[in-house]
Amino acid sequence: MSGQHIHAEPTNFFRKHVFSVDHKVIAKQFLWFGLIWLGIGGVMAMMIRWQLANPGEPVPVIGSMLFPRTNGVLDPATYNTLFTMHGTIMIFLGLTPLMIGAIGNWSIPLMIGARDMIFPLLNCLSFWAMFLGGAVGFISLFVPLGATEAGWTGYPTLSTTINGVGSGETLWAIAVFLIGASSIMGGINYMTTVIRLRAPGMTWQRLPLTVWGIFLTSVLNVLFVPVIGSAMLLLIMDRVFGTTFFIPASIMQGAGGGDPILYQHLFWIFGHPEVYILILPAWGIIGDLLSFFSRKPAFGYRAQVGAMVAVTLLSAVVYGHHMFTTGLSAMLGESFMLLTMIISVPAEILFFNWLHTLWKGNLRLTTPMLFSMGVIFVFGLGGLTGIYLATIGTDIFLHDTYFVVGHFHLTMAASALFATFAGIYFWFPKMFAREMNEFLGKTHFWFTVIPLVTVFCLMFVMGYAGMPRRYYDHTSAEYLRSLQHLNKYATHAAFLLGAAQLVFVYNFIRSRWWGKPASQNPWEVGTLDWTMETPVPHYNFKEIPEVFTGPHEFSNPDIPDGKDWISMTEKLKA
Repeated sequence: MSGQHIHAEPTNFFRKHVFSVDHKVIAKQFLWFGLIWLGIGGVMAMMIRWQLANPGEPVPVIGSMLFPRTNGVLDPATYNTLFTMHGTIMIFLGLTPLMIGAIGNWSIPLMIGARDMIFPLLNCLSFWAMFLGGAVGFISLFVPLGATEAGWTGYPTLSTTINGVGSGETLWAIAVFLIGASSIMGGINYMTTVIRLRAPGMTWQRLPLTVWGIFLTSVLNVLFVPVIGSAMLLLIMDRVFGTTFFIPASIMQGAGGGDPILYQHLFWIFGHPEVYILILPAWGIIGDLLSFFSRKPAFGYRAQVGAMVAVTLLSAVVYGHHMFTTGLSAMLGESFMLLTMIISVPAEILFFNWLHTLWKGNLRLTTPMLFSMGVIFVFGLGGLTGIYLATIGTDIFLHDTYFVVGHFHLTMAASALFATFAGIYFWFPKMFAREMNEFLGKTHFWFTVIPLVTVFCLMFVMGYAGMPRRYYDHTSAEYLRSLQHLNKYATHAAFLLGAAQLVFVYNFIRSRWWGKPASQNPWEVGTLDWTMETPVPHYNFKEIPEVFTGPHEFSNPDIPDGKDWISMTEKLKA
C-alpha cells in the first residue's frame, strides 16, 4: 500500500488522452477500440450470411463498392477471407479488448480500492500492442493476393506457403502475436495488482466476483498465450525463412519433416483455455450483477469462486477434444473425453448458484440484469449441446458441421457478448458520468436475444442434418439443397440481430455526450467503485478505503438506517 501515491494529473493532451497511464483512460481506449472492431466483424458476419442464403448474388448496398471486380458478388477466396477474419476479429479484437481490456482495466483498481494499476506504463504498452496488432490485421485486408483464407485457427498446410501464397497469412500471424503480447502484459499487470494493491480488509473472500473472474483469466493468459505466440513464430519462420516446422516431408519431396498436427496441439493448448479466458470474466460479472439486482447475497459465493478456480485448472487438460478426428490414440481420446465431462461439473455448480441467487429475490429488471439473465440462458443452451461434442462417438459425426458453429457461438460468443453488454450498461454511469437510456437498452436486449437464439439454434438443426461449415455454396451439393430454407431463415434472423446493434450504437453515442447526468450510485450497490464521486477523480481514492463487509450485503437485518444494502466501507450493526 505504501506505493500508492497520488500523482499529479497530466495536462498535456497526448499524455492525458492518447499515451495515458491512467487505467480509467486506458479502459475507455480499449472500449472504443473493441466496439469499432466488433462492428467490423459484425459487418463481415452479415456478408457471410448473405452469401450462405443467396449464393452467387451481389451483396446489397456495399457489395459493388467492396468487390467491384466481381460486380459485388463474393468469390470463394473472398468468402474464405471473410469467415477467417470474422472469427479472428471477434475473438482477438472485439471481445478480448472489451471484456478484459476495458472492463478489467476499469473495474479492478476501483473494486479493490487501488489508485491505479501497479504497472501503469506496462498498462499503456498493453493497449498500444493491441492497437498495433489490429493495425497489422487491418493492413492485411489490402495486400496483394488478399488476407488470410486459412480459417481463424490457421491450420497448416493451409496457412503455410504450400497453400497460403501472398503476405496476408504472414501479417495475420504477426497480428495474433502482437495481440498475444498485449494479453500477457495485461495479465501480469492484473494479477500483480490484485495480489499487491488490495485495500485494507479486502481479503480474498471479500473480492467481488468480477475481480475473481478477471484475475483467473489473467492466470490463463500468462500461462497459455505464450503457447500460441510460439506457434505464430514457428509459422512465420516457415513462411518467411523457409523452415519446415509444420510441413511434412511428403510435401517437400523428402526435405524437412515437420508435422502439421504439431500446430494443432500448440493452437488448442492455448485455444481451449481461450474459451475460458473469455468466459471467466463473464461468469464473474454476472455473478455480481445477479446479486446486485436480485437485492440478495450471491448464493454460494465460496462455491462460485471454487468452481471458477476448478475450471481454470481443468481448462489446461481438455484441449484434445478438438482433435478427436486427427488420429489420436483411442486411450488418449477417452482421457480427453472424460476430462471434458468433468469440467462441466463446476460449470453446473455455477449455473445452479446463479438460479439460486435469482430465487425469491427482489428482482430489478434493469438492462444490465436482463443481459445477465440472458447469459444464463444462452450459456445453458451452449453448454448442454457441448456434451455431444465432448463425446467421441457423436463428435466424429458432428465435427466441422454447423452444430459446432452453433455451440461455439452460444457458449463463448453470445455468453461473453451478453456479459460485456451487461458490464457496459452497468459501469457506463460511473465511466462517463451519464446514464444510458433504459428503454433503448431493453429494446436492444429483446431484439438481440430472440434473433440470436434463433440463428444458432437453427445451426444445431442444420449441423445435425449434416451441413458442413465453411462451404461457399451449400446448394452445390444435392443432399444439402433441402436444408437451404434453414440457411435463409438463419440469415433473416442474423440481419435482425445486426440491426438491433444499431439501437445500442445510438444509445451509447447519444448517452455519452447528451445523456442524463448520473448520480454517484444509481444502482445502490456497495462495492468500492460506487463509493467515490462521479466523475471519478484522477487519483480514484483520496484516502485508501478500509473494507469491513463483503460485496453482496443485501437485505441483511443488521444493515443500519433501514436500507437494503450497505457499502463495503461500512460496518454492520453489532
